[in-house]
Amino acid sequence: MTNYLIIPGLGNSGPAHWQTWFEKTVPNCKRIEQKEWDAPALSDWLTAIDHAVSALDPSSVVLIGHSLGCSTIAHWAKYSGKIIKGAMLVAPSDIEAPVYTFPATGFTPIPLEKIPFKTIVVASNNDVWVSAERARYFADCWGSEFINIGDAGHINADAGFGPWEEGISILKKL
Repeated sequence: MTNYLIIPGLGNSGPAHWQTWFEKTVPNCKRIEQKEWDAPALSDWLTAIDHAVSALDPSSVVLIGHSLGCSTIAHWAKYSGKIIKGAMLVAPSDIEAPVYTFPATGFTPIPLEKIPFKTIVVASNNDVWVSAERARYFADCWGSEFINIGDAGHINADAGFGPWEEGISILKKL
């Protein structure tokens, strides 16, 4: 049995977001709740992920990250040393870019070490929070499979990604 843990980005994922749809439709899928969604501290987010993964057999865990959740997973892989089944990293925000002005503590620099478990980075050509080139760079550094789904914005509810069958297909690769 695979256990899916959702790691939303800054502000959490609302009711119309694909992560919420995954949570409602994918068996054994739950969201990792964070203490602070709008001005997060990396240490808090890492602790929450570590507690959630430690409560399960790590070899059964697939993390599903979006936006800031993606770099958080990269930090967690480095911090925890745990080997899990895999991670799907969707629209990894480039928090080092000048456009990223949100209050988030400890998330930079973005880890560029290879992640020691299977990962897939899903990106878009026209994401305002990460260029396709930078997303590919992260994927290359992390040792991830890279999938560009075209002009899909930030791959969130605002870009029309609520129910997302293609995302389920990608998830099944893990």
